[in-house]
Amino acid sequence: MDESEVVEALGALAHPVRLRIFRALVVVGQDGLTPGVMSEGLDIPNTSLSFHLKELTRAGLVSQERSSRYLVYRAQFDRIDGLMGFLTENCCQGVPCTTADAACKR
Repeated sequence: MDESEVVEALGALAHPVRLRIFRALVVVGQDGLTPGVMSEGLDIPNTSLSFHLKELTRAGLVSQERSSRYLVYRAQFDRIDGLMGFLTENCCQGVPCTTADAACKR
C-alpha cells in the first residue's frame, strides 16, 4: 500500500459506526454478512449502513458480492494485511524484522 491508500483506509475506519461494521465483518471471516443481518445485529438503520458500507468499500477494506438476490459484504484481509504491514514497517527502529525476531518489540 502507498501512503495515500493508507490514509484513505484509516480515514474510513475513523468513524465509530464504520469501525463496528468492519470489526463485525472480520469476526465472520469469508462467510461475510448481508446488509439485513448487519443492520439488525449492529442496530444500524439501513440508510446509514448503506452509506458506511460504501465508504469502507471505496477504501478497499470491504468487498461486495451478489449471491442470488442478496449482497454479501466481506472484509478484505489482504488489504488489512497491507495496512498493518505499512504501519509496522519500521517497528524495529528502521531495520526490517519478523515477528520471530527477538529485537522486534511490537
